Amino acid sequence: MEIPLLSAQTGDLALRLLAALFAGAIIGVERHYHGRPAGFRTHGLVCLSSCLLMLMTVYPADWVPVGMQAHLQMDPTRMAQGIMTGIGFLGAGTILREGFSIRGLTTAASIWATAAIGVLIGIGFVWPAALSTVLAIGTLSVFRWVEKRMPALFYAHLTLRFSLREVMSEPELASLLAGQGFTLTGLSYKYDADDDYFEYRMVIRASHADAGTRLSDHLRGLGQLKGFRIAPSGEA
Repeated sequence: MEIPLLSAQTGDLALRLLAALFAGAIIGVERHYHGRPAGFRTHGLVCLSSCLLMLMTVYPADWVPVGMQAHLQMDPTRMAQGIMTGIGFLGAGTILREGFSIRGLTTAASIWATAAIGVLIGIGFVWPAALSTVLAIGTLSVFRWVEKRMPALFYAHLTLRFSLREVMSEPELASLLAGQGFTLTGLSYKYDADDDYFEYRMVIRASHADAGTRLSDHLRGLGQLKGFRIAPSGEA
């Protein structure tokens, strides 16, 4: 079936594709601004391609031969499922683990949301798509502002390495951390006679986000320490 170049249907297709590209791009701007791996172009293409694939299910008569249309059984939900499955692989590529911290979860979620918005635009749910775009941008920007001002506990994995001749006792360790506002759990040990060191490994908790900086400054002044590592847990 041949579609006239400037038909009303062609204009509708173009508007949906442009709307999808715009919605994805403005979500990607926020990710691009904060230096995330998937930004302006990635989100725009994700939303555009999701919309494009859904248009195949909305206008099947335009690409299926006339003689086969009577036998056509189209299920748009299967296309949507396929889109979201594919987006899962793209989102997984943005998630990185650095020590005990996870980076990229928010970006992966934004890609998933962008694909869903593209699906909504593709099937013609313009207002839900527009509202979802506003809500997605609000979640990425306004919620970031709220999150920074919410009280939250600081969790980190702490490793302290001592020379075998200068190992700090457990009561001294607990007293040191308590003096910096920390409590500790999950204490474990590592002994290495060949390399002459003893390690404490533990999870520490404090009530202020800047407690890790203060602890680092204090530990650098301890001459008996051979080394230490503070790895904040959670999404970075």
